[in-house]
Amino acid sequence: MAQKTGFQTDEKALIRAAQEGDQDAFGQLVRVYDQSVLRLAMNLLRSPDDAQDVYQEAFLRVYRNLNSFRFDCSFHTWLYRIVTNLCLDHMRKRKVRKEESSQVEGSDGPVDRMDTVQESRAESDPQRSMFAGELRERIEKTLGELTPRERMVFELRHYQGLKLRNIGEILGTTEEAAKNCLFRATQKMRVALGDFV
Repeated sequence: MAQKTGFQTDEKALIRAAQEGDQDAFGQLVRVYDQSVLRLAMNLLRSPDDAQDVYQEAFLRVYRNLNSFRFDCSFHTWLYRIVTNLCLDHMRKRKVRKEESSQVEGSDGPVDRMDTVQESRAESDPQRSMFAGELRERIEKTLGELTPRERMVFELRHYQGLKLRNIGEILGTTEEAAKNCLFRATQKMRVALGDFV
């Protein structure tokens, strides 16, 4: 994303232009980050509809609040903070109204959401396929039992590959707090997956 010095300079110029009302500059910022925002929301929420809602709301908030961005952190961190906060809100609401069903209506009746994901490597071996399905189910169940913050930290670290320092910045906390939260989430995951590993 914004690792290269040249891109950081261009990105700052884009942000400044967008802050001054340049719609094309804002559009370019959206194009740079749109896939990573959608991917993050999808990984965290596991719902295409919720991910799309968060995606739209995140860029709407960026548009409304871009003038308040002061380059205290990277734009990437600021944007991910907005996305993760929106995802946390969705996850909390979901907890209140109980976890959404893992089943969706298919052409042949109800189908588990995770069964719609293709696993080509495991298909040739039925036992391996069954084991992979059970493991996936257990991971999904355990992720659903973590607190929203634990799940967020776990997924940002393991699915997005972010460093704990960045996760702390995104969540508006310290690296140490993110590390402790990840430790708790990992311990819960280990206990839940004990007989699989």
